[in-house]
Amino acid sequence: MNPFSVLVRPLLSEKSNNLRENTNKYSFQVALKASKADVKSAVEKMFEVKVVGVATSVLRGKVKRRGNNEVKMPNTKKAVVTLVEGAKIALFEDL
Repeated sequence: MNPFSVLVRPLLSEKSNNLRENTNKYSFQVALKASKADVKSAVEKMFEVKVVGVATSVLRGKVKRRGNNEVKMPNTKKAVVTLVEGAKIALFEDL
């Protein structure tokens, strides 16, 4: 897969910030069809860092209701990427 189509957006939350500061792990929302190898190569190519490990999980979409209508929100996939000790991604550090 194209590296720019694998990574959808960075995930910025209190939990992901704690992971980044304490354990050098960065969180991204990725494409549903992206594998761990795709995520690893995309992060290494886009940010020029060395990746040690990748953990992925599929977040199931919730069912939303408005009156009689029910709509299922789309599923998303999250990846937590562990970098080599001392490596940083500047995108996250500037925020």
